[in-house]
Amino acid sequence: MTGAAAAVQAALVAALAGHAPLAEVVGGVFDGPPAQADYPYVAIGAGATADWSHKTGRGREHRIAVTIWDDGESPARLHRLMAEAEHAVERIDPDLENHRIISLTFLRSRVIRDVDGPWAGIVEYRARTLQA
Repeated sequence: MTGAAAAVQAALVAALAGHAPLAEVVGGVFDGPPAQADYPYVAIGAGATADWSHKTGRGREHRIAVTIWDDGESPARLHRLMAEAEHAVERIDPDLENHRIISLTFLRSRVIRDVDGPWAGIVEYRARTLQA
């Protein structure tokens, strides 16, 4: 059921890119780290996927990381963008291609920065899907 991870990833990209308060500010929403992008931008990391099957169905549990990169002098804009990313993710349509999101749970968020680099705002979720 490797298609479940691809379906969740595609739904994330579509939800984030289609959320105007976020999409109008960021330089793009990328399905993985971009070769080049203007700050701020959103990159979805390849998360871990585990079996979540039961007696009558096949399922997967996905760990998802949405990272917003920003080169601002303070994390203020980054915090606003992270909040918009949360709004977008929480509104994902649960009906995916050949799969259905059964649960989508916020796990944590954090902001980190290398001394000489950009800010990274990371928002993590757990999604559980069943094969349709």
